[in-house]
Amino acid sequence: MARPKSPHPTPAELEVLHILWQDGPATVRDVLDKLPRERAYTSVMSLLNVMTEKKLLSRTPQGRAFLYSARFPPDQTQRKMLRDLLDRVFEGSASALVARLLEQSKPGQQELESIHCLIANYRKQQEGGK
Repeated sequence: MARPKSPHPTPAELEVLHILWQDGPATVRDVLDKLPRERAYTSVMSLLNVMTEKKLLSRTPQGRAFLYSARFPPDQTQRKMLRDLLDRVFEGSASALVARLLEQSKPGQQELESIHCLIANYRKQQEGGK
């Protein structure tokens, strides 16, 4: 029995999305040329077709080929993936997620200050929305 396709991008699909987000619409050959590891043309074509079926990409004909585009911007994809991670792994606890994130990433002083500013700005937004 085949494993059901995840609605979220796999690591290989994220590689492709990063290319399309950075460079814009591309053909199979364009994507193949920009992937960090060598892959077969047919493997990349299959990957792009699966991503189109999963509605991660759209494609339009361009001559005898297709031009593939990301259907969603990076921030929207990140939000969906993060929401799923937050719900499934951390049972909705933002503080538990942040604790593990800090533990794993070990941010330096400058990044910690940036995180503090993000929290302060978030608080201001929440107070302004009341």
